[in-house]
Amino acid sequence: MIITQTERLTIRSLALADASFIYDLVNQPSWLEHIGDKGVRSLQDAETYIQLVANSYQKNGFGLCRIEITSSSEAIGICGLVKRDSLQNFDIGFALLSEYEGNGYALESASAILQIAKEEYKLRRIAAICTPNNHSSIKLLEKLGFQLDPSTSPDSNGKPLRLFTVTLSQLDIEPNLINQ
Repeated sequence: MIITQTERLTIRSLALADASFIYDLVNQPSWLEHIGDKGVRSLQDAETYIQLVANSYQKNGFGLCRIEITSSSEAIGICGLVKRDSLQNFDIGFALLSEYEGNGYALESASAILQIAKEEYKLRRIAAICTPNNHSSIKLLEKLGFQLDPSTSPDSNGKPLRLFTVTLSQLDIEPNLINQ
């Protein structure tokens, strides 16, 4: 199901057919370094991961979504909203296959997701977490209007995390959406 489209991207729900793409994404070095090992060692593990995402769609009405280049339908990453037990607010997550980084796709897709969070889901505040050395994600969050929250906490593996938040009513989000 298509969630939204931007000038260059289609953002849609993940499906079991995305297992090979998810396997590649969650096992690339940047994912493992900055997000962590999700234990996806096979296509079946990738399908299980996708099912967890589908559970979020059912429970919350949204979750992580596949980002694809509209002109080719090629999967390049994921972006979406997640509800973590450890955070008061929903948080935005995003990741791209390394060969697609640096082209503005993460900014474009995250802007579209924030617009949906603001206009359709009427969410007031969104969080984002990342490791302190994930400089590209920190830079992107700052471009999106997120500010560093002074409270930080380690992840489940004891790694330090930085917490960022943004109040959506203060954002003027215009990612040039085609439709929603």
